[in-house]
Amino acid sequence: MDQSQASGDVKITAEIRRAIMDDETMSANAQNCKVITDKSGVVTLRGVVNSQAEKDSIEAKAKSVAGVTRVDNQLEVKTN
Repeated sequence: MDQSQASGDVKITAEIRRAIMDDETMSANAQNCKVITDKSGVVTLRGVVNSQAEKDSIEAKAKSVAGVTRVDNQLEVKTN
């Protein structure tokens, strides 16, 4: 699964990434998650986060961006 290079899709990915980075409560793991937007506006989230709250928060940020049709949240909560 690759990031679409269409300007609208790149913009969606950048907006989600900015929302994650601007949230000072996010862990380094959360800030390093992959955000991939395909041609149909489906956003896939991948990586490891520290808590279910971070997973839910990142999904909510993605859903709030204009142009997103669906979010496929594949983030995994780190286990100790």
